[in-house]
Amino acid sequence: MALVELVMPKMGESVMEGTILTWLKKPGDRIQQDESVLEVATDKVDTEVPSPFNGILKEIRANQGDVVQVGVAIALIETDVSQASNASTSTPTQTVEVNPILVHQTKVESKPIETTTSTPSTVQHTHAKGNKFYSPLVLNIARKENISLSEVEQIEGTGKDGRVTKHDLFDYLEAKKTGKIPIPQVKQQKETTAQTITPPTSNSDETKYVSKPAASHSGNVEIIQMDRMRKMIADRMVESKRISPHVTSFVEADVTNIVYWRNRWKTDFMERESVALTFTPIFIEAVVKAIKDYPMVNISIDDDKIILKKDINIGIAVALPNGNLIVPVIKNADQLNIVGLTKKVNDLAKRARQNKLTADDLTGGTYTISNVGSFGNLMGTPIIVQPQAAILALGAVVKKPAVIETPQGDTLGIRHMMFLSHSYDHRAIDGSLGGMFVRRVADYLEKFDVNRKIFV
Repeated sequence: MALVELVMPKMGESVMEGTILTWLKKPGDRIQQDESVLEVATDKVDTEVPSPFNGILKEIRANQGDVVQVGVAIALIETDVSQASNASTSTPTQTVEVNPILVHQTKVESKPIETTTSTPSTVQHTHAKGNKFYSPLVLNIARKENISLSEVEQIEGTGKDGRVTKHDLFDYLEAKKTGKIPIPQVKQQKETTAQTITPPTSNSDETKYVSKPAASHSGNVEIIQMDRMRKMIADRMVESKRISPHVTSFVEADVTNIVYWRNRWKTDFMERESVALTFTPIFIEAVVKAIKDYPMVNISIDDDKIILKKDINIGIAVALPNGNLIVPVIKNADQLNIVGLTKKVNDLAKRARQNKLTADDLTGGTYTISNVGSFGNLMGTPIIVQPQAAILALGAVVKKPAVIETPQGDTLGIRHMMFLSHSYDHRAIDGSLGGMFVRRVADYLEKFDVNRKIFV
C-alpha cells in the first residue's frame, strides 16, 4: 500500500488559491477513481475535486473554510502501490489546467498517519516569524511595501488565531497613508535591516489591493455585505488595474449588413439548431480574424517577457442572475464556424447562469470580449482579465443617421451603428497596435457579406 497526496488543483491561469467549501468524504471512507472528494470555490467557479485513484481517504489536512494555495496537499489517500506508480508516471509534475491532481507517492512506513485533521502551517502555507505566522502573500506584500517585520508584528490580525491577513495589512497601509496612525519608530537601522522580510520562494504575483476600509455611516442607508464571489471579483479587478496600465481605444462601426443578415437567418437557425442566433458569434469571428492579423494582442506578460499565445481562446463575459460576472472560454475559437460559435456561446452562457460550468470552461483564455451593449450601454472601458493583455467591449447596436459613400457621391441614411472599446496593457501593447486592432475588427464587421449562406 502507498499514500498519495491530493493537492489543491489550479482552476484558472490567475487563480492561485481556493477556498474549501465542503468535504464530501470523511477519513476512513472508500473512494472510487474520479469520485468527488470535496467542493472548492474560487472567484471564477465552484467545482468538485475528484479522486485520481481508488482507495481510502486516510487524512484530511484542510478544514472547511480554509484558503489553500494551489499545489498544497489537502488530503492523503491510501491506495495500491502499482496504481499510484502508474498514476505518478502518467501525471505531469506540473499543475495542469483541467482538474489537475498532483500526485506525490509516499511509502506508508516512511510517514505515519497523523490523527489531526488540519495542519495550519501546511494548509495556510504560513511561515513562522517570531511567535506568529504569516502567509506568503502577506510577506510578499510587506516586502513590496518596505514594511519591516517589527512593524508587521504590531498589526492586530483578524484572521484565524489572530493571524494577520492581507486585508489587515492593506487597512494598515491605508491608515498610514491617511495619517490615522503614526509611522512606527522601529528599533533602528541595523536591527530593521536584519529583520527585513524575505518571503518564501514563489512565482505568484498574488498581491491584491482592496478598497479603503469602511467608514462610519449615518442617515438613511443600508449596508450590504459583499458575498464571497463579489469580494474576490473586487480583489481581481483592483489587482488588474494595479498590474496593467490600461489604455482604451474607441471605434464606431457600421453593422447594418450584420443586422440585415441576422434578421434573415435567425428564424431558420432556431428551427434547425434550436438555439438563438445572436450577434456575439459574429463579433467573435471578426475578433478572431483580427487576432490573426495582429497576433501581438494575443499575449500575456511575465516580468520582462512577452508570452505569445498560439491558440486563440476567446473569453466571453456572462452576467449572472445575482449580478456577478463570470468569463467562460471558447477554446480554439478560430477552428469554429458561425454555427459552432453560436452553439458554444449559448451553451456556455446557459451553464454559467445555472452554475454548471466546470474548471476547464474557465481556463486558458487568451483574449476576452464583454458585450456591454446587452445592457443598453453605448460603450465602456473594460478591465483586462489577468494574465491576458487586452479586452474588447461591444456597445449597443443603435440606429443613427450616417453619411453613406456611393459612386454617385455622399448621401445620408439610417444605419445600424455600434461602438467598440478596446482596453489593452500599455506595457506591451502601444496605442498604434491597440488602435489598429480594434479598427481591423470594425473593418471586418463593416465588410460582412449580407448574402452569406449560414448553412453549407
